[in-house]
Amino acid sequence: MAQGGVMLSELRKLRNHMDWADDAMLDALASAPQVPTEALRELAHVLGSEENWLARLEARPAHAPIWPMADLAELTRLVRELQVAYGRYLDALSEADTHRIVSYTNTAGIRFESSVRDILHHVFLHSQYHRGKVNLMLRQAGITPVPVDYIGFVRQFPTAVTRVGDTAGA
Repeated sequence: MAQGGVMLSELRKLRNHMDWADDAMLDALASAPQVPTEALRELAHVLGSEENWLARLEARPAHAPIWPMADLAELTRLVRELQVAYGRYLDALSEADTHRIVSYTNTAGIRFESSVRDILHHVFLHSQYHRGKVNLMLRQAGITPVPVDYIGFVRQFPTAVTRVGDTAGA
């Protein structure tokens, strides 16, 4: 394992949360009586984005589009690949590497430069934002949303119920 520090330790913890939350989202969709199409599409975007950002970090072509069209089995496969790939990437990273600047072109064709740590923070926050949208879509379909809050991951106990009638987090 590469050398570590406070920043690297926090990034690895956030990556572990990402894995946990992606698994929870997959489980929620797999156990839903009927998967809302929009929720599946939104989770596909989470995973497509995670893959595209990792490709930028690794200076390689992406293996998936930002908005992939995929069924639950394909998304499960992509989650497993991303978990291994992000784990390998972060395990090889040193604290100094987190300051390295990455040049990339976004989907609109605009060139940018960002540090590895800023890119990774974006990936973790962007994914969580869209998981919230998946949960909203589940709630709108009458399905109990899955708690994927960071604090629930840290304490390994679901977050509190926020609406009467919810059983998640109870």
